[in-house]
Amino acid sequence: QVQLVESGGGLVQAGGSLRLSCAASGRIFSTYSMGWFRQAPGKEREFVAGISWTGARTYYADSVKGRFTISRDNPKSTVYLQMNSLKPEDTAVYYCAADGSAPRVTTPDYWGQGTQVTVSS
Repeated sequence: QVQLVESGGGLVQAGGSLRLSCAASGRIFSTYSMGWFRQAPGKEREFVAGISWTGARTYYADSVKGRFTISRDNPKSTVYLQMNSLKPEDTAVYYCAADGSAPRVTTPDYWGQGTQVTVSS
C-alpha cells in the first residue's frame, strides 16, 4: 500500500508560478513511476507529467511542455511539479499518482486526494 499526500496548491495570477509536492509513504517509493494528473470542472481527468523510477526520464502533455517540470527525490519519497507561466486554463484539481508496474505511469495503482490550483486572469 502507498499513501500519497499532495500539497502546494492555491490561487495565483496568470503568469505566476506554483510548486506542487507529493509525499509518499508505505512501500518503496523508488520502485514506482510517478505522475501528475489534473481534472478541471466538467472535464475528464487528464495526464499532465510523468517521471520514471530513477527520474532519468520525464514526459509531459503538450499543453504544459516547456512550462511545467516534474522531478523526484527518492530519499525523501517526494515528487514535485514546478509550474511556471500559469494560465487560467491550468485551473484544476491536481492529483499525484503512482504506478508500480511500468517505468512510465500508465495505469496508476494509487492516487492522492488532490490539491486545487486556481489561476486568475
